[in-house]
Amino acid sequence: MKRTHQLLALVLALTMVMSLAACSGGGASETTAAPVSTEAPAAVTEDAVYRTLYASELTTLNYLITTQSNEMSVAANVQDCLVEYDAYGHIQPSLAESWEHNDDASVWTFHLRDGINWSDKDGNVVAPVTAEDFVTSIRYVCDANNASDSQYALSTIAGADDYYAWTAYQMALPTATEGKDADGNPALVYIDEDGDECVLKEVPEASPEDIGVKALDDKTLEFTLSGPCPYFLSTLSFGPYMPTNADFLASCGDKFGTSNEYLLYCGPFILSTYEPQQKREMTKNPNYWDKDHVYLDAIRSTYNAEASSIAVTMYQSGELDQASISSNLLSAMMADPETASKIHPTRSDTSYAYWYLFNFDPQFDAEYEPENWKKAVNNENFRQSILAGFNRMPALAANDRVDPQSMKINTITPAGFAAAEKDYAYYGKLQSYTEGDNFDEAKAAAYKEKAMEELSAQGVTFPVKMLMCYNPTASNWAEECQVVEQNLESVLGNDYIDVIVQAGPETGFLGAVRRSGKYAFMKCNWGADYADPQTWTDPFTEGSSYSFIFKSEDPQTKALYAEYLELVEKAKAITNDMDARYAAFAEAEALLLDHAFALPIHISARSYQMCNLNVFEGQYASFGVARERYKGQHLYSTSMGLEEYQAAYAQWLEALSE
Repeated sequence: MKRTHQLLALVLALTMVMSLAACSGGGASETTAAPVSTEAPAAVTEDAVYRTLYASELTTLNYLITTQSNEMSVAANVQDCLVEYDAYGHIQPSLAESWEHNDDASVWTFHLRDGINWSDKDGNVVAPVTAEDFVTSIRYVCDANNASDSQYALSTIAGADDYYAWTAYQMALPTATEGKDADGNPALVYIDEDGDECVLKEVPEASPEDIGVKALDDKTLEFTLSGPCPYFLSTLSFGPYMPTNADFLASCGDKFGTSNEYLLYCGPFILSTYEPQQKREMTKNPNYWDKDHVYLDAIRSTYNAEASSIAVTMYQSGELDQASISSNLLSAMMADPETASKIHPTRSDTSYAYWYLFNFDPQFDAEYEPENWKKAVNNENFRQSILAGFNRMPALAANDRVDPQSMKINTITPAGFAAAEKDYAYYGKLQSYTEGDNFDEAKAAAYKEKAMEELSAQGVTFPVKMLMCYNPTASNWAEECQVVEQNLESVLGNDYIDVIVQAGPETGFLGAVRRSGKYAFMKCNWGADYADPQTWTDPFTEGSSYSFIFKSEDPQTKALYAEYLELVEKAKAITNDMDARYAAFAEAEALLLDHAFALPIHISARSYQMCNLNVFEGQYASFGVARERYKGQHLYSTSMGLEEYQAAYAQWLEALSE
């Protein structure tokens, strides 16, 4: 299974990057790969309504401000972007039928296709989609008054951050008061969202016209970036890059995105019904430019707070077309041939990676001995002992009892995420990590002996307390922490470490625990924003709320971190040779792994489900909203079983390599 998974990852990544390279020069082909066929029953061709339950209500329909996956799952189906992806991860033309860029990929020009229109919730054509609609969206997101959570995704565009900073400054001015800065000098101060007093620094004036996006005419859109950006196409599958009709936005005012009435639609579906905590329905858009490739007539979602506990029963009675199988039911249902024949996993997802990280700036209570921990975590032999003593397979089994190996990663950037001449995870030293495993009890014992000798000389007391926190609302995380505690203490000994598992708050976990540094050792994650390894360096930058390595005062840690930052900047500067760029990023990532700053564990956990869709027909990418889209998918009369899924997977893999 491991070999197959790695081969898939490599072929997928190579295919994605080759298609990206083919498109980036001068337009794109209209060719879309043929859908995957299986031995499954024939597709439903009349009244193809896909029925689901949901338990988490949307807080907004405004796709320009949200980054929440359940909200973007609606936006991804009712709005289109300039480009989209087929089932194999190839970039395809969408609202833009072609594009080109200048020699250093700092200016990109897109040409919109004919016949694309805005429709209202009743399916009436309202206006054509024009290049100015993309300018409208980006200016809206870059205005701090609109409080968009996705403005960061526009940072590659020239002037975008400058205008955001100016509008944020203007927002803060009315409430600012006279105060002093850190040096005691007079300064304006304000209270931030966390209740802290901050100095209000003056920023240069900027205007929306300074942002590097222009409508050259109704059909031509130009982006000027802050510098060369060879991966720019892959940034376009996010909410801020979805268009918005300026006249409609102005007429809605603050009501934009508050109901289906206050949205226009240019995607494959229309949100025809929206009744919060009751139901919502997306119906096929009769005016969609590519409606011949939309095979579902509707997606009907019904609200039920108990969805997770009743969906299976409702699926079995024919009332639903999809039901997730909870971990406590999975073993029994897989043991029953009748139910097992309808259960299969969701697709592997490399858009998120998870790693256990050490905290170099502990802010937890004195009872957990933060100063003692600070000395221990800055000792490399201590970190290496944890890395070598960490058997990840039992922890993975807490998340996937059927095929835990499919989740495992050995690098910070998942295998299969991106590639140049080869999969990024096989560049330089990363290859040995990708093909190997850090777990080695003999090495763990040797590192422990060295660490105890060195740390004892520094006055460290043993066992070292390792506060490990988890979010109690996250599925299986508590169980995983118990497994990790037992594993590490059994391998390394209670005389060496005392892993203390502690539940964090059910709400505001990130702010209360990770961002405030109230942990010693904890699983953290990151989601990719675009198809380039640079995106995986963000959690390790100065000022990040991951690990707080940059706050370490230890000379050796500071020197290693400085070397890492230097390697990252060197890699970022390479924009005209993707092979050299990937090799340079791999060198930086290997430094973090070589010195045990991060312990990779898994990609997003696959769930198991009964579902009357073929997941391999859906659009695919390791970033953006492609995986949320229903375009291209058929409804079937029953669900795949595991054997059918594996056959479809093999067929998809074969088609991918052709």
